[in-house]
Amino acid sequence: MFQPFRFYIVGALLMAACAPTGRQPVIDPLDGSPQIASFGAEGPENAAPGTCWGLEEIPATLETITEEVVLTPAEPGAGDEILVPAVTATRSRQEIAEPRRELWFETPCPASLTPDNVATLQRALAARGLFGGQITGSLDAETRDAIRRFQQPLGLDSSVLSLAAARRLGLVTIDAPEADETAG
Repeated sequence: MFQPFRFYIVGALLMAACAPTGRQPVIDPLDGSPQIASFGAEGPENAAPGTCWGLEEIPATLETITEEVVLTPAEPGAGDEILVPAVTATRSRQEIAEPRRELWFETPCPASLTPDNVATLQRALAARGLFGGQITGSLDAETRDAIRRFQQPLGLDSSVLSLAAARRLGLVTIDAPEADETAG
């Protein structure tokens, strides 16, 4: 039997899901790269309002432990003689050597990643010999690979541009400390 009330509820829920929220979009690259969190609710607990964050999930490190297990002990005879040798089996198991971790890092906000700014990023990476593609203004896989190559020596193995890396590339201004007015 057709139930119009349910139809209206489902329709209202679908419309609400499509409504704009006023928040900046989350970039979710199709190439398997991590997401950029674009509002405080998806950043670390101490994130300042209006800042944008990237999240790199570092997988757990597993170690395989292999050991010989005695199933049946050897039967000794007279002296050093062994009547029946021991029966053993090799068993392997995996243990977590280092647990999975989440690494949050501040990023330029998605709204600032305009085609002109991305083209400037591509030129900055090309000047350092890290980007050999065409300057397209698009955050494509080749650009993300170059970002990763730039950030790896800095200790961040991510294809999401960190704010610190953007500053090193000269793409983001650095606020100068305010002068002390009482000095003088």
